[in-house]
Amino acid sequence: MLSVLKKELKTYFLTPIGYVFIGLFLEVSSLIFYIYTYYSGSLNFSYIFYDSAVILTFIIAILTMNMFAGERKNGTDQLIMTSPKSITSIVLGKFFAAMVVVIITEIFSCVYLAIISHFGTPDASTLGTTLLGFILLTMAYISFGELASSITDQPIIAYIITFVFFFGSMYISNLSDIFSTISFMNLYEKFVDGIIPIEETVALVTFTVMCIILTIIILQRRKNLK
Repeated sequence: MLSVLKKELKTYFLTPIGYVFIGLFLEVSSLIFYIYTYYSGSLNFSYIFYDSAVILTFIIAILTMNMFAGERKNGTDQLIMTSPKSITSIVLGKFFAAMVVVIITEIFSCVYLAIISHFGTPDASTLGTTLLGFILLTMAYISFGELASSITDQPIIAYIITFVFFFGSMYISNLSDIFSTISFMNLYEKFVDGIIPIEETVALVTFTVMCIILTIIILQRRKNLK
């Protein structure tokens, strides 16, 4: 798994993909930070990070769309199918590589926290739950993006599937309260309020594990048919 993780990280940072993702996230986050702090005078870092999390809905697929769809399009998926490494280690390696990129981006975002801390003292417990929720949300996003990439040989289609699914989940709760449990931003809200909600945590982790397992099953079946 570590070799796959290192290979994927090289792919992200030896090509524009990683830099485009980090650049877009920080650019929009900077705009949100400006609006909240300079224009509105708010020093609540948690709500800044909540709005920043919305950005993931639009750009997370930049990291995931090429995971397997790009391999199939370029014909390099044969290396995966004939590799002595297990499908599980390949899927997890790609998953954690994308997570590392997002965590690096999150670390860069903490410069906003340093600025806010200069003018006030943020609530440490609320900040901690916000960052925990952000990581869980990211895990769910990446796992689904990886699944979407495994079912097509066109990265752009993988991007559209991922974007439409998560964009739709943001507004589906408006139709009925029944759908609130599958609205990922709704699941994230309680973390921003300084709570570690058991139900929401379990939901995000379960979704992540389910998507990873489905991805492994799809790729294993494809490998068995080769």
